[in-house]
Amino acid sequence: MYRYYSTQRPVAPGTFPGKPAELGNYGSNGVDFKRLGHVWGWLDYEEQLNAEQTEGYELTPAGATPHYYTINEETARRAKEMNSFSDYIPGSATAGYRRQVDDAAYLAYFTKTNTDPMYHEKIDGLLETYARKLAGNLNDAYSIDTRCPSVMIAGPAKFPVRKKEKQNAARDRNMEEYGHIQRLLDKMTSVGTGGISSDDPQALDKLKNKLASLEESQQAMRDTNAYYRKHKTLDGCPYICEKAAEEIKANWARGWYQGIPFPPYALSNNNANIHRIRDRIAELEKKTSSAAPAGWEFDGGEVVMNTEENRLQILFENKPDADLRAELKAAAFKWAPSQGAWQRQLTDNAIYAAKRIKAIQPKGD
Repeated sequence: MYRYYSTQRPVAPGTFPGKPAELGNYGSNGVDFKRLGHVWGWLDYEEQLNAEQTEGYELTPAGATPHYYTINEETARRAKEMNSFSDYIPGSATAGYRRQVDDAAYLAYFTKTNTDPMYHEKIDGLLETYARKLAGNLNDAYSIDTRCPSVMIAGPAKFPVRKKEKQNAARDRNMEEYGHIQRLLDKMTSVGTGGISSDDPQALDKLKNKLASLEESQQAMRDTNAYYRKHKTLDGCPYICEKAAEEIKANWARGWYQGIPFPPYALSNNNANIHRIRDRIAELEKKTSSAAPAGWEFDGGEVVMNTEENRLQILFENKPDADLRAELKAAAFKWAPSQGAWQRQLTDNAIYAAKRIKAIQPKGD
């Protein structure tokens, strides 16, 4: 289905065209989206509206309707009852979750309208991950809130202080994970603005395109230099545009390298980038053509080759002690609360580093 937002007024009869499959308002006062601003309500259609319909009813297109995961309403209700005297509003936990996903989905849609289509699959993947992990995090939060009632509800007499301390520690961990999940939105909006990550499913194609561009630039610089040596001028040079020729002349006028249009270091630096990109292409081609490496079990946990996340992950049954945590950090592994694992990018070096850590050696070794 296709999502549209009403930003000018609440959704009500006469405020939208045709027959939407689903519709609703964000409460009586609407909500604020990070990118779109104030939004009153939403409508989902099985077919896309035309420009006349969207403009005539002042609706904002938002692409495909986002995918939601299940929120445990019963746990959310019990969490409310154990921490507040006010009644739980049925469906409010699900509605709150969906508002956050809707905001993220519009952010993804807006980002895609300003990003090369080759990045759209990655943006959609990040949105899907955000929706899934947010649902898990919120469900965990409600579950944690049911472990011990607030002192306001239970009263101070014989209050289980130690149990409350454990609950608060769990809440802190849950909030830390929530922060990591929210940073997926920053990652989403930065897609296509930086270098080419090996995590990108289109990385190989992008690297090949970049290599072709670098090789073309290298040949153009060589041909331009040869033209200048022969003609002693850049006028009429067919290998660079007029603007580039004028910039070179301006640099000469400021006293920059004047021997040839493109000095040796320019070709050398570009050539180094060509070799670097070729090496990365070879590495990725080898990786994609090879079977995924196998993980292993160790006493107290397991090592997982998570090819979906492109991460080598170390999962412990219990929290590792301070010495082991220090050893993991020294080997470039980082704790990822959203994954519940110590991890780093899945490479040959990561596998080698993991195998050097004595505490996680395979069983029987």
